[in-house]
Amino acid sequence: RDAPSTHARVRTRATDGGLLRAHAFALASTTTTMTSLALKSLGFRHALGASAAARAAATTTTTTRTVHSTTIVAGRKAAKIAATKNKRDAAITKLYGRYGKLIVQTVKSGGSADPVANVALGKLLKQAQNANVPRDLIERNLKKAQEAKTGDYFELTYEVYGAGGVGMVCEVLTDNVNRAASETRSAVTKAGGKMAEPGSVMFNFNRRGVVVLDGGEEEAVFEAAMEAGAEDIVPRDDGEKGWNVVCELDDFAGVRDALEAAGFKESDSTGLKCIPVVEIETSDEDADVNDKIMDALLDLDDVDAVYTQ
Repeated sequence: RDAPSTHARVRTRATDGGLLRAHAFALASTTTTMTSLALKSLGFRHALGASAAARAAATTTTTTRTVHSTTIVAGRKAAKIAATKNKRDAAITKLYGRYGKLIVQTVKSGGSADPVANVALGKLLKQAQNANVPRDLIERNLKKAQEAKTGDYFELTYEVYGAGGVGMVCEVLTDNVNRAASETRSAVTKAGGKMAEPGSVMFNFNRRGVVVLDGGEEEAVFEAAMEAGAEDIVPRDDGEKGWNVVCELDDFAGVRDALEAAGFKESDSTGLKCIPVVEIETSDEDADVNDKIMDALLDLDDVDAVYTQ
């Protein structure tokens, strides 16, 4: 600002009539310089504002991503818990349905709905009560068994080829053989499996009695099981704490009674089962296909159990 003012004063001494023009030139020069500085200052403030906004946006984005990630993890955990609960509920429903069919079958084969006169029915009703089968379901099936229109129930076994060389055994209790055969074949085929000829898979399994216990110390369970005549004990494979006590079919009733007398708590999944001689390891893809086949079969009302290698 000083340089333009000095230049103006020099011109004023040299020219008597140029005083007004000199002042105008000096004022214009000063105004231009101040305007330039003001614009530069304004631009700097804008730059600072933009930089702060960018930092704030970056911070907001980081925070949002963190929260979003946490939500996904929580969602997966909740979905896993829900899936486990749904499977457990489905297993209980399947068990209740099996007892209902067994009650009808036992009444018809024994010729009486009186548990005193029909000894087999009396034992079955005791098992149903121990498995917490609802009383109204028991009474409804006792009444159904005495109706003339109620058909007989037949026990069937189907053999299935899964993925990765895995064999499956499907147990059915049905009052309509044709329906059971058709629905079973359709479910297996749609899920990616293949029906097998009788005997082509079954030889890979042993039929055994399995007493399923809730909890219990390993040493105590083993000692009681061996004394009762069991073959072996293994940890439960259904995600619950406890033991599977495996025995020969002829020893099943005795082992079961002995464990009950010893004070162990029996699970409602106790029964006669097919135990694979050798378990087959598969890829994740094949395992997914086999799970799909099992789920499709267990969705059928006539199917009571599916065993796999």
